[in-house]
Amino acid sequence: MNIEKDIKSILVSENQIEEITTRLAKQITKDYKSSERKLVILTILKGSFVFSADLVRKIELPMEFEFMKVSSYGGDTVSSGNLKISLDISRNDLKDLDILIIEDIVDSGFTLSNLKKYLEEKGAGSVRVCTLLNKPSRRKFPFNPEYVGAEIPDEFVVGYGLDYNEKYRHLRFVGVLSPEVYMK
Repeated sequence: MNIEKDIKSILVSENQIEEITTRLAKQITKDYKSSERKLVILTILKGSFVFSADLVRKIELPMEFEFMKVSSYGGDTVSSGNLKISLDISRNDLKDLDILIIEDIVDSGFTLSNLKKYLEEKGAGSVRVCTLLNKPSRRKFPFNPEYVGAEIPDEFVVGYGLDYNEKYRHLRFVGVLSPEVYMK
């Protein structure tokens, strides 16, 4: 089965992803280098795991890893407007942590703005967000990630961790999914 035929176009190439992860890792290393707190990389599952793995190998600092599974999607392609946490972080030392949330894409801003607030209210020392893709044209909540890989147009994208019905995560690039696939 050749699922690449479902891709209308490549939006972010494998080479561009390499450049993005290198650039972001350098900036993150610079920004957190002098912090007295522990850096914790908080990867949002499932979509961010590929990006997170490539990014953290380039950050030149000691760090710890945590994972959360958080979503606001109720249907296939649209946000439900409800934050759902199905895997939470459980630590007693939040006040001693710089939490860097790694996300695949920021769309409406609902999930990340609420997740950031949730972690701050739990007492985290600091909380910032790093996203591979930013879709500001879809923003419905006032939220801007501190680290952005690339701004993209309002297209339905898959690949490099992003999926549609659990398919396409393995692609080495981010591509625009043909509407015929998800409009069936």
